[in-house]
Amino acid sequence: MAVPLGAAFLVALQAFALGCDDDPFKVDWFERADTVRLYSLARPELNLLSAFDFINRYPVRVESPNAAGQWDLAVDTHQESLVFLPAAAVGIPNSRAALAPLRGQTLQEVRRAPSDTTLYVRDRPVPVELGTTYVVRTRQTTGFYGTLCVYYGKLQPLAVDPAAGT
Repeated sequence: MAVPLGAAFLVALQAFALGCDDDPFKVDWFERADTVRLYSLARPELNLLSAFDFINRYPVRVESPNAAGQWDLAVDTHQESLVFLPAAAVGIPNSRAALAPLRGQTLQEVRRAPSDTTLYVRDRPVPVELGTTYVVRTRQTTGFYGTLCVYYGKLQPLAVDPAAGT
């Protein structure tokens, strides 16, 4: 009885190994372009969408109690200009979220996140500039196999209105 069961397992294992030529640990990312309006944290109204969660791909109200640490990038006003704030820049010290401005590159030209970690800013404001593409490294989250992972995304501001705080 043990021999047929073992042979069946071996055949199933062999079929899996021969029938699957892809890396089972590879995470396939795909572009899903979206447009969102974010509001500066400096605006006086409460509960405006001021941050973005790149892991789940939706805007976040930073003032919401359940939003603490569940976003990667916020928008604020500094010296009459809009800036992006990675989570660590607003007091979430354990966040790995960071931002790399890539001036002179279009959104379509950026195909891979920079491997040079010195390009990423995580603890200070980054000016929002039209024509600049930004690569976002997300906060750590539990990945598909239970390990802690960071992911990458990209964005490009389409319109900036510092007076309106958007």
